[in-house]
Amino acid sequence: MRHLVLAACLAASATLAAQQPATAPPAPPTAEQQLEKLQARFNDFAQLKRYADDDAKIGDPEPGTPRVVFYGDSLTDNWGRKFGKFFPGKPYVNRGISGQTSPQMLIRFQQDVIHLKPAAVVLLIGTNDLAQNTGPESMSAIEDNFRSMVALAKANHIRVVISSVLPADRFPWHPGIAPATQIVELNKWLVDFCKAEKLVYLDYYPVLATPEGAMKPELAVDKAVHPNDAGYALMEPLAEAAIAKSLATKAP
Repeated sequence: MRHLVLAACLAASATLAAQQPATAPPAPPTAEQQLEKLQARFNDFAQLKRYADDDAKIGDPEPGTPRVVFYGDSLTDNWGRKFGKFFPGKPYVNRGISGQTSPQMLIRFQQDVIHLKPAAVVLLIGTNDLAQNTGPESMSAIEDNFRSMVALAKANHIRVVISSVLPADRFPWHPGIAPATQIVELNKWLVDFCKAEKLVYLDYYPVLATPEGAMKPELAVDKAVHPNDAGYALMEPLAEAAIAKSLATKAP
């Protein structure tokens, strides 16, 4: 009898499942949607609109309270907004924009960094350059954009902390690129550049990387590039130590 009841239940479940509409995969963007996205990028390549209102409202730093701007792409943008905690109670400002490359960040550096009058800026830049988000770039072009941002910061008496590019052996949004070796190369240049310019180098790489140069999958929400709560928890004290070291130096 039990077998008959079980068989009836299974048959009923199968019938009900067959009656449910299958979940359709998301439709790919139409040509019009793609054109609209490209037009928006053309109209505001650096995405200056993203923080324009916030920048206008933020005001000057409180006297005796050194403001610090975190500047970068999604690895900064996500911090405290999607994953991790973004330094509660600290006068730190997040000015990351997902997907951006160094040429875009160079354009908005005046608006989103200098105009905020920070004591220091923390740069986390390079992942999307190597992913070719705005087209192929030579390593020398990426280096020149770092040089330009540092020169702008120093001219405005802002200390600079340069972060290592985070480890990755693939970019899920751009299959076919294997960036692990280039990341090591760029980080080596950043170390030498920081020594030459007397800047603080913030090295996230060792705590996040596998021996092969990939991001440790347990520390990334996508198992490849973007830190999760655990990843940011490891990054936070390293950032705090680097900021403290930088603020202890004389402003340029």
